[in-house]
Amino acid sequence: MEFGTRIFIAFLVSQVVCTGSQEEEEKAECVPGFQEKEYRVEYSGGFLKDIPLLQVVFDDCTGNEGVEFEVSNPDFLIDEKLNLVPRRHVIDSGDVMFVHGVNNHVDDMAQVTIMGAPSRSPQTLREILGLSDMMPYRSKRSLLVPPMFVPENQRAPFPRLIGKVISSNMKEDHIFRLTGRGADQDPKGVFSINRLTGDVAVSRALDREAIAYYHLQVSTTDLSGKLVEGPADLDVSVIDQNDNRPVFKEPRYSGEVQEGSPTGTTVMTMTAYDADDPNTDNAVLRYIIVRQLPDKPSPNMFYIDPERGDIVTVISPHQLDRETLPTTQYELEIVAKDMAGSEVGLTGTATATITITDRNDHAPEFTHSLFQASVNEGSTGVVVNLTVDDRDDPATGAWRAIYSIINGDPNQNFEIQTNLDNNEGMLSVVKPLDYESAMFHTLLIKVENEDPLVPDVVYGSSSTATVYITVMDVNEGPVFFPDPLVVIRRENIPVGSFVAMLNATDPDYLQTQSIRFSVLRDPADWLIVNPFKGNVTTRAILDRESPHVHNNQYTALFMATDNGSPPASGTGTLIITIEDENDNAPYIFPSVARVCEDSKDMNVVIGGRDKDIHPNTDPFKIELGKQPGLEKTWKISRINDTHSQIMLLHSLKKANYNLPLVLTDSGVPPISNNTELKVQVCTCKKNRMDCSHAGSIQTNILLLLGLVLLSILCL
Repeated sequence: MEFGTRIFIAFLVSQVVCTGSQEEEEKAECVPGFQEKEYRVEYSGGFLKDIPLLQVVFDDCTGNEGVEFEVSNPDFLIDEKLNLVPRRHVIDSGDVMFVHGVNNHVDDMAQVTIMGAPSRSPQTLREILGLSDMMPYRSKRSLLVPPMFVPENQRAPFPRLIGKVISSNMKEDHIFRLTGRGADQDPKGVFSINRLTGDVAVSRALDREAIAYYHLQVSTTDLSGKLVEGPADLDVSVIDQNDNRPVFKEPRYSGEVQEGSPTGTTVMTMTAYDADDPNTDNAVLRYIIVRQLPDKPSPNMFYIDPERGDIVTVISPHQLDRETLPTTQYELEIVAKDMAGSEVGLTGTATATITITDRNDHAPEFTHSLFQASVNEGSTGVVVNLTVDDRDDPATGAWRAIYSIINGDPNQNFEIQTNLDNNEGMLSVVKPLDYESAMFHTLLIKVENEDPLVPDVVYGSSSTATVYITVMDVNEGPVFFPDPLVVIRRENIPVGSFVAMLNATDPDYLQTQSIRFSVLRDPADWLIVNPFKGNVTTRAILDRESPHVHNNQYTALFMATDNGSPPASGTGTLIITIEDENDNAPYIFPSVARVCEDSKDMNVVIGGRDKDIHPNTDPFKIELGKQPGLEKTWKISRINDTHSQIMLLHSLKKANYNLPLVLTDSGVPPISNNTELKVQVCTCKKNRMDCSHAGSIQTNILLLLGLVLLSILCL
């Protein structure tokens, strides 16, 4: 960019900086930049080489180190004493020039007006407007339209002149016309052009953050509105003013760092945003930490990268110890300042809360090396709580304890679990202990953390403890052996028959105690036991078909009680498998048969059943009763071992008939049953059987036989 353009932009920026810094001027004694913005020099026919014209007043408030000055007219310079000095003899100086002063702290502009000097040739207008020979201007025919720049947030009065459009063919009856966004389009009326002179003016204060660039068109017309020249583009750029403070997304940020982290560990990143022009220092941010709470053990435990906003640790790993720090949370007040952090920059503030997280750098330690407890034999449950100390964070696996039994429990009688509320180890008996087998138990317990220890920390001797368990003697009940006791007996044995001999022993063999037996549960009341000897005999007949017998087995419960103080008892089970005897006669099924009176083939299928079991049941033999003549009316045919078919040899009238039958099982000796089959002869129509009137006539089978014989003789 040529010097003229930089001069013009810098001048506008200087206005922005000055305007945007008015709030700061009220508070600060020094305002960086030119202390006087406008200077005047009398023109007396020209200026002599190396003769100072005036001295500018410039102060960057830090000693003016590295300040560079440029003058818009290359025939002049600012010397080391801040004098404006001609480089050569100058006659054509022009009536105005600009002085630009800049370093890392300030960028400002001053204007020098040469009173009484003739205007420079038209070519110098391009210099004043910031246009060099290397920057082509927009033109159509002879219309010269330079780019224009307007600082945002200008104050009244308005309108303000911002530039000039030149037409070399301008005539008295020609006028300038301005169109586009900001002129005759929304937002309307922001810019206007003098119809006769081409002066372009802004009518109100602009906001770069709302609209940063306006694209308009300039043309000339005659008085009738006929286009003469153009349209040509007019670009107006809104120059940023530092009118926006840096803003953090959130007022509070949270981060964490593990204790013992190396110096320089990144904790978190703070990011603020500035709505000003990102291409200017107005939006260039720098971050600083202005306060740390608490400020122990050092007020500078953390550092923030000024440009990136990364917060890193400064404190040494040894000092970054969660267990020794005064707190586990630190609050940092972070300030973001624009203008690259210069004194005139605007600021925004946020709070960063940093939590020092735990690592497992402390092994758990038992509070005692020896714990003692006592437990009654035969019982289970927690017998002792083991306590430990751990300096790590209780909310982490670096504090939570895991206990294990490493010696003294070969039979796995014990179990230890962690109480999640207080981290204690709950030692429990899970398999009952026996006083007579072992009166004492010595356990070695180890405690560890859920999380592994850091490499430079190990579990020491304090991470193990010894537990002495004393077993207390308790009067235990007698124990039956075997339990259950299974015997086999045949049903129907005589009352008083021997069934079984109960055997029970007292676990308290170190004491001399007697045992008494008694019946605890005998569902059928079949048994009796000798209280001293334990022999079981029958007091009633054993019946395999009893409802108290299941799967041929009868179960009774007995109790053995010692004479200890207090007495203790135990129970044992006697299972009697009962063998079957042929003591139940078979019976027919079904007991009632129905046939149709007009049926040509009157057949009935019946079967036999028996409460006994094989071999005292089937095959069954089914025969007609012993009454004479039955075989002339009925016939029985065997189907299989359990069923036979009865055929009626003559038609019968509708009635109920009782047919005598003899049913015999296969037992040794066999048992026969003289029974009757009730035969109902019914009326059958359309697949419906009506037996409602069959019961009104009860006909004995003998009477039936007599009628049949009489009818045969008559024939």
